Amino acid sequence: MKSNDIPKDYDHTKEEELQDLWQKDNTYRFIGDGTKPTYIIDTPPPYPTGKLHMGHVLNWVYMDIIARYKRMNNFDVLFPQGWDCHGLPTEVKVEEIHNIKKNDVSRETFRDYCIDLTHENIEKMRLQMRKMGYSQDWNHEYITMLPENKKRTQLSFLKLYNQDMIYQDIHPINWCPRCETAIAFAEVEYSDNTTKLNYINFPAADGSGNATIATTRPELLCACVAVVVHPDDERYKNLHGKTVKLPIYGREVKIITDDTVDLEYGTGVVMICTFGDKTDVEWVTRYNLDIINAIDEKGEMLPVAGKYAGMTIKECRSSIIEDLKEEGYLIKQEDVDQNVGLCWRCKTPIEIMTKKQWFVAANKMNEDIVEQAKSMRWVPGHMYQRLENWAHSMDWDWCISRQRIFATPIPVWYCDDCHKVVLPSVEQLPVDPTIDKPDHSCSCGCNSFTPEEDVLDTWMDSSITPLTIANWPNEGWENVYPATLRPQGHDIIRTWAFYTILRCYALTGEKPFDEIVVNGMVFGEDGHKMSKSLGNVIAPEEVIEEYGADALRLWSANSVPGADVPFGWKDIKHAYKFLRKFWNAFRFISMHLDENVSDNLSENNIIDKWILSKLNRLNQTVTQAFEEYNFATAEQAIYDFVWHDFCDEYIEAVKYRLYEDIDSTSDAKYTLKTVIETTLALMAPITPFFADTVNQYLGNDSMALHQGGWPELNDELINDDVEIVGSYAIDIIDELRRYKSSKGIPLNQPLNTVNIYTTDVEKVELTIEDIKNTNKVDNITVVNGKPDLHEKVLAIEPVMSKVGPEFKQDAKKIIDYISNNNPEEIAKTLDEKGEVQVDNVAFTNEHITVVDSELVSKTGEVVDILKTEKYNILLEVQQ
Repeated sequence: MKSNDIPKDYDHTKEEELQDLWQKDNTYRFIGDGTKPTYIIDTPPPYPTGKLHMGHVLNWVYMDIIARYKRMNNFDVLFPQGWDCHGLPTEVKVEEIHNIKKNDVSRETFRDYCIDLTHENIEKMRLQMRKMGYSQDWNHEYITMLPENKKRTQLSFLKLYNQDMIYQDIHPINWCPRCETAIAFAEVEYSDNTTKLNYINFPAADGSGNATIATTRPELLCACVAVVVHPDDERYKNLHGKTVKLPIYGREVKIITDDTVDLEYGTGVVMICTFGDKTDVEWVTRYNLDIINAIDEKGEMLPVAGKYAGMTIKECRSSIIEDLKEEGYLIKQEDVDQNVGLCWRCKTPIEIMTKKQWFVAANKMNEDIVEQAKSMRWVPGHMYQRLENWAHSMDWDWCISRQRIFATPIPVWYCDDCHKVVLPSVEQLPVDPTIDKPDHSCSCGCNSFTPEEDVLDTWMDSSITPLTIANWPNEGWENVYPATLRPQGHDIIRTWAFYTILRCYALTGEKPFDEIVVNGMVFGEDGHKMSKSLGNVIAPEEVIEEYGADALRLWSANSVPGADVPFGWKDIKHAYKFLRKFWNAFRFISMHLDENVSDNLSENNIIDKWILSKLNRLNQTVTQAFEEYNFATAEQAIYDFVWHDFCDEYIEAVKYRLYEDIDSTSDAKYTLKTVIETTLALMAPITPFFADTVNQYLGNDSMALHQGGWPELNDELINDDVEIVGSYAIDIIDELRRYKSSKGIPLNQPLNTVNIYTTDVEKVELTIEDIKNTNKVDNITVVNGKPDLHEKVLAIEPVMSKVGPEFKQDAKKIIDYISNNNPEEIAKTLDEKGEVQVDNVAFTNEHITVVDSELVSKTGEVVDILKTEKYNILLEVQQ
């Protein structure tokens, strides 16, 4: 290695060349032949939006650190990359791009639009992932829209159907009017807002008064099927069993009692509508009430709404409120806080509708899911509770049918004669019932079928990823199932984690993975979640272009699993500064390394042993941190060691040995090379580009770093006594450097004499040569005890605030005396007698202040006394 071949500055623009090299050499290929222990990562398949965002960066850096660390520890790592293609995001984008709705063109045309967009976006994201240095094995890429993956999803449907785990039923479901599809409860997001609580009089049918209800959904008056009060509410005892007339519509509904009514909310009188919320569903079921559908799939009012038919929900609400006012039914309105369920994709308020849909019987397996989740290792541990809470709070089964187009088709036909469900054979999969026909007759002999046009929820594709990457159900899938690790965000615990445990356990009888590491969300510098509407989004490519991927990876790694992470440019800049500092240190060291660096220490230099002890202690810390997925601890330990112990302390302490050809020079070179190579290996999972760049300049093989390159821990070199002795030396060296800096003395200018006063004379003497030569000291001694010094007073002044008021007309005598006499003699007299007599008056120490003095040693030399920062060792310095 020639130092003049090494660029002056670290060039992060070369990162992509390394990624090309890694791909060319198949550095990250999964072998799968059983010669090494396997480590399987159940990688999240993102929606192919065409752009990585900071959440992707955070999540994939976690995964990539783990994958790289395990490879370096001789694991055969399967780190695949999948793409969860189907579902609303792509369809919504296609509708936007082509300015259409899904039914404006044929199913085939719309699907082709989606496929084309998905392929484009996948290619864009592949390139972005390469730029980030992610180490997926692209030979194990899977794309859910491809036939082999549709086949797998449909096969899992057939198996669960035959296990009575999938069924079809007419049931209230969550419906998105914008996307015109059912969505699962896990896909409903909630948002706080303020709306109007409307107090409306419902006249009693017998004319005996009114029941005043308070509602936020007056547009559902036409779908009111009952009014409910609490049985113990004294205000409404007279209404039990009676009927009231619906304002506007005049239809009579019965008043029933239920002890779940909240007496404190509104008036304590509630109308049951089909359906305003989940409580309505519970009451309708409990009391076998009629179901009146008031809103259609597009969010418009149906004919049952009367003159409001065809209006949007918002238009109907506004219009009916005006009519209620005009007809005297509306008593008052007041603001109320509301928690509104929204479609997680388009953010449209969801409606509850009764539809015939397909469901997975999730409630059958809740306890099994909890049991399997409990047996896994969760990082952080408290995230498990989110899954358990969700499992125990589920009221409805998982609705898996969607009224969309771009998705895995539900593999079902309906017999035109007997109307039975007809399933394809396994050999026929994958099928599209709207195109294909069953390869067999119905059990009744009929060969005429109506296809199921609904498609599967995209979670039906992605919730079997552990089986997908194991190539289930093909031969050998059991060898890579269950996965070792599931990395994912905390926002999809109730969807991806829950559904995966459910599906995979139902299909295999085994849990899908052993461990789950949860990452948080990324927030902007303003403290809010990154959002285009807030203008606080930072694109990863902005950072990479200016500072490189490794700086962004360092930012990502410096976080705690499960916690949300604020993005900060200052953190990126700090990371980049760290890389440049290490680069500069490496470049300096490279000037002194040659091919003949020894393979071990030959001398007994404590400073060498000190840094090697700290290096191996660092190895312990980083290894343990990676095992615990505590990347921030690993990164901070590396920061501190490289920045302070190595660059600021050790390199400075051994420079003199590099410039002079002395016995200990070879040991210094060996130690420097050892520290650099070991530290690079410890950094490699987080900063692979930087580590590999320096590694190659050192003449080492790239593959050897990334495969099996984790540094071996040398416990014998970890020595508490050596670290204490070395720390003494560093403490003294630092103090002398600070002293030179404060006095404006060049670091290479010698000091005449330094006397070190300490109770640990023997320990300090072990490093005396390094202390002496690092700070260019001509004469140095180590002394037990404290320095024998006295203060020589060079100048004193009177304290005018005391002299004037106390001595009045004699004040001038005192001032003149202090000004005209030797300050040292005055100080001596004050020390011996406590006062100085001037004619008929005397002054004391309180009447003067020493403005200049110097310390004089017992030999009469003027010295400076220093106290070290860490150990309070006294240094007597004579320039």
